[in-house]
Amino acid sequence: MNDISMLIGGEKAAAASGQTFERRNPLDGKVATRAPAASAEDAVRAVQAAAAAFPAWSAMGPGARRELLQKAASALEARTQKFIEAMAGETGAAAPWAGFNVHLAAGMLQEAASLTTQISGEVIPSDVPGNLAMGLRVPAGVVLGIAPWNAPVILGVRAIATPLACGNTVVLKGSELCPATHGLIIEALNEAGLPPGVVNFVTNAPADAAVVVEAMVAHPAVRRVNFTGSTAVGKLIAQTCAKHLKPAVLELGGKAPFVVLDDADLDAAVDGAIFGSFANSGQICMSTERIVVDQKVADSFVAKLSARAVGLPLGDPRKGPTVLGSVVDMSTVERCNALIDDAVAKGATLVCGGKADSTLMPATVLDHVTSEMRIYHEESFGPVKPVVRVHGVEEAVACANDNPYGLSAAVFGRDAGRAFQVAQRIESGICHVNGPTVHDEAQMPFGGVKASGYGRFGGKAGIEAFTELRWVTLQTTPRHYPF
Repeated sequence: MNDISMLIGGEKAAAASGQTFERRNPLDGKVATRAPAASAEDAVRAVQAAAAAFPAWSAMGPGARRELLQKAASALEARTQKFIEAMAGETGAAAPWAGFNVHLAAGMLQEAASLTTQISGEVIPSDVPGNLAMGLRVPAGVVLGIAPWNAPVILGVRAIATPLACGNTVVLKGSELCPATHGLIIEALNEAGLPPGVVNFVTNAPADAAVVVEAMVAHPAVRRVNFTGSTAVGKLIAQTCAKHLKPAVLELGGKAPFVVLDDADLDAAVDGAIFGSFANSGQICMSTERIVVDQKVADSFVAKLSARAVGLPLGDPRKGPTVLGSVVDMSTVERCNALIDDAVAKGATLVCGGKADSTLMPATVLDHVTSEMRIYHEESFGPVKPVVRVHGVEEAVACANDNPYGLSAAVFGRDAGRAFQVAQRIESGICHVNGPTVHDEAQMPFGGVKASGYGRFGGKAGIEAFTELRWVTLQTTPRHYPF
């Protein structure tokens, strides 16, 4: 079991009340982590520590910040095995997924390091003679990052890396489902030598989340909020930010369509669908959630897909290599089982997999899914995937857009121009032609539209999100006034 601490002002910290909470392994129910149950007062202390560290950190030269972020990337990767063990214990994640998390998160820190010298502005022509007018990007202040459990290293690092590069100080509110995993990120940053208070870490019991978040968002020093998680919780975060006039970046739920056109390379499409559907047991915001296949190739595609799906290794990730580990809890099992029952009762065909009685859920494919079925509309956020058969491009595009979400999407077709035209018509922040829905790179503008949120992480889009744009002028000659 992991007993972990918060980090406030460079010092390990318990909750002032001494209270803790437990995170249990989803497979056997054993305690995986015991963490401090912060109160609103504890959370405010973390914000105050970040505010106190802000003047010196924001004034630090870009080279110095870059060096520290590069050291943090190395320290993070050095903890790969610890991350694998923590994720297996807290969320049941398989080792390949945990390793990928660490690899990409380290890349995010390296990319953030490269951004320190790219926070630039512009000189803007002024109508006033002798007036040097500039648009300057400057640090915003304290940034609150709220990260989820499903890709905990990637999303925990994403919540804080670019804000740090831009000269902000941060508070990371760890997920109640993986506090030790998020704590390892903070441990790596602290080891890298970031000054006290630049990065702070708060953990809270599930029942206290709303109070803790409200206290931090309300604090005057917090100038930006970023949240990754469900659309339902994202709406609550957005309401809280609106109440306090705090800009937010929200990356929320998804129902990513995977479109297979009638000229697709079916083997390539199956490869992409298997990865996009079943990586981390389908518990990724970009996970393929609706496979839209042209009727002309549907029989062959589904046969190839199911043949691959039934061969995916399933098991306890603590006992050896596997592809499908445990899902995060029994509520996921109950939700997915209900979606399967509903679809089959309304005419869908269960091609492979099926209902589970534990958090070890097999890869499941449902064919002939229609809009009358719940799984057509609702996120499964598990390894249960619907196939919707369509006739032609127009039906494919209509089906892809027939949901409130718009995060990631994919289109497969040999005619690249035609597939690209389809991709342009899909309402999503991200779309990959002849690639899977699950694809992330640190330098790319990552985010969604519609109910998948707003704002963008990554690269120069991240700079825009986590800086203020100021108009500053310098009058270089005597100025004429009308009176």
